[in-house]
Amino acid sequence: MKLILRSLVKINHTSKIILAVLLICLVVRLLPYFAPIHAADITQKQLAMEFSDRNNLPLGTLLTRDQEHTSVVPLNQVSPPFIQAILAAEDGSFYHHGALDMKAIVRAIKEAIHAKQIVSGASTITMQLARMLDPVPRTSSGKMQEIWLAWRLVAGMNKDEILTAYINRLPMGGNIYGVEAAARTYFSIPASDLNLAQASLLAAIPNNPTYFNPYEHWERLKQRQKYVLNRMVQEGYISEAVAARTSTEKVVFQSRQQGIIAAPHFLFWLANQFDKTQTQQTPYLENSPIRTTINRPLQQFVEAQVQQVISSLAANNVHDAAALVIDNHTGEVLAYVGSPDYFNQAKLGRNDGVQALRQPGSTLKPFVYELALEKNLIRPNTILADVPAHYAIPGAKLYSPTDYTERFLGPVRVRIALANSLNVPAVRVLEKVGVETFLQRLHQLGFEHLNQTPEYYGLGLTLGSGEVSLWELARAYLTIARQGDATPLITTFSNYPLTTNAINRLSTYSLLPNQRIWQLITNILSDNHARATAFGVDSVLNLRFPAAVKTGTSSNFRDTWTVGFTTDYTVATWVGNFNGEPMRQVSGVTGAAPLWNRIMLHLHEHQEPAAFSPPAGLIQLPICAISGLRPASDCTSVVQEYFYPEDKNNYEAENKFDLPPEYDEWLAKQQRSHLISNNLRILSPHNGDLFLLYPGEAGQQKLEFKLAGNQFTFVEWWLNGEKLNTNSANSLFWNLHPGNWTLEARSGEMRDRVTFQVELTSIKPTCRGFSISNSQVKANHP
Repeated sequence: MKLILRSLVKINHTSKIILAVLLICLVVRLLPYFAPIHAADITQKQLAMEFSDRNNLPLGTLLTRDQEHTSVVPLNQVSPPFIQAILAAEDGSFYHHGALDMKAIVRAIKEAIHAKQIVSGASTITMQLARMLDPVPRTSSGKMQEIWLAWRLVAGMNKDEILTAYINRLPMGGNIYGVEAAARTYFSIPASDLNLAQASLLAAIPNNPTYFNPYEHWERLKQRQKYVLNRMVQEGYISEAVAARTSTEKVVFQSRQQGIIAAPHFLFWLANQFDKTQTQQTPYLENSPIRTTINRPLQQFVEAQVQQVISSLAANNVHDAAALVIDNHTGEVLAYVGSPDYFNQAKLGRNDGVQALRQPGSTLKPFVYELALEKNLIRPNTILADVPAHYAIPGAKLYSPTDYTERFLGPVRVRIALANSLNVPAVRVLEKVGVETFLQRLHQLGFEHLNQTPEYYGLGLTLGSGEVSLWELARAYLTIARQGDATPLITTFSNYPLTTNAINRLSTYSLLPNQRIWQLITNILSDNHARATAFGVDSVLNLRFPAAVKTGTSSNFRDTWTVGFTTDYTVATWVGNFNGEPMRQVSGVTGAAPLWNRIMLHLHEHQEPAAFSPPAGLIQLPICAISGLRPASDCTSVVQEYFYPEDKNNYEAENKFDLPPEYDEWLAKQQRSHLISNNLRILSPHNGDLFLLYPGEAGQQKLEFKLAGNQFTFVEWWLNGEKLNTNSANSLFWNLHPGNWTLEARSGEMRDRVTFQVELTSIKPTCRGFSISNSQVKANHP
């Protein structure tokens, strides 16, 4: 019995200790909610940052970004008319009550009972400040939290301190906060110089900054100003005569640029990066202007082009665009446009399309091909199968990638697959590489927002199943342009506190040893003839100088991208809608590509870039470029392709290429479609084909014009607008002549047309084995 009692006493003692510890923890946790709040506890970060471009041309001054980052002034540096106006409008007896105004509460309750609805509020300036510091839902519990916080403010601060914190946080429209920022933004004067007319207008805005927007709802604001002036009369600050005279006084608000000349998205983004690097409050104005890498004339040109391109696409439900321009030699950002109009709040203009995360479509494909080549999983002359493929995904339906045409091209070269952005070959290559390995490479390239597991993205990663930013894409393509030499993007010059490491978390992994593979990827992306299938010979991607480029379109036409480079510059563009609405039949080549084209032409207006370096250590061999299996003697279309030297002997020793069983289904469909088609279709040549004519063989080299099937009894053949005099129906032979040619077949109301080129060459090929045409059916969302 004694043993049991001793145990109970012991347990009771232990319980007391545990209970005491719990109580102490509870008090520690709750103590901050009871402690008075002092002015030092809610000090705002002074924001007054002046920026210039690389040549010291002004870009603008940021005075405000949010309630905690704005231009802060003490109460004695604010004009008395404004202090009187804001007190009269918001809390006339501020200096005569505590956290709550009991008279106002009683009045509000009586008015609500009489009118059977809420007529006036009873929030004091202290309660409004509490709501600014800790926004809570407008519920009973939220109101109690607001009142409790107001009591804590009153317990730790005097009236002047509360009013100072309040007027420096007032929402004054858009991202303008505080009276000083508003005065300088709207009137280009400090808050100390506000006259009564200006002060009463500014004091009218905080009640509902959107409803009383001075640029969009001027008449509403004037009516609210009259209310403010009447309240000032009631409080004895001014006479009725002064109020009447003031309400008619003309006041001019500055343009909505708000002190920013160019690159608003860039400046606000940069200010945010500065905040991340600062450990204490820094008066940036003392070190201003901050010299950025932006080229102001170029920036303004790009801003204008963004607006023009969006205007031209308005009928296709396109409203937003973004662009980034980088100097390849230094990594310096020369232009940064986040939207067509930063200051248009109705159209979500403050959204930053350079930093926003969107699905990249096909723009990641070059990196999976580069990695596969680097790991020797494919060779430059590898033949890839663009045929139906099915992948089992646990817990889901079979994944069957396809192009938007829902057609398959059969055997294609690596060059054709990448240049025309074919989906199935890209997925097959990723399957060889492995999603985890590819994801690691993307992380090394700086795609830090691809932070899900490999299983989450799956094989769709190469088709754009993840989300990336235009900034990340541009940085990755800069690595291609620099032939594998990854470098961070530079935004300011070194004598300013923002370090590049703060905004560029690139891996230290060196990609430079694979230089020749990056050069090969560049060669493919700059091959106008290789991409002629998807884009044609004269698309906006084809410039008068060497340029490598890739487009992308996300699912349902929500995002279009074009990213490309010359030896001097990298340009990345995005066109889409911030609200997520799909565009109407706008792909990468029709959406973002025209913007990319305009910027590139402007950059090289006075000096064309140097040619790209050819892939080091690789050799070029002529190969047959006609689709389908044909003997070497029938090789009439020839192109040059890069080979590893060690692959030359094997290639020259091959006599034919037998398609493996994975092509059987595709071959069967091809044969059936040729037999049963009732549509007029030119089978040979293919659209975009290039044919080489050898000296001394004019009149000997012939090209067959051929239709699919043999059901057409009468066909007219037209070449460059002239009818050919022939009695042939489905096939005829034409002597090759140099030039650009448009071939058209006509039968009744049916038409089909292809374009091809014939060029003179001095190289006589030895064409062996299987070859692929450099023109096929369009690829999915190039």
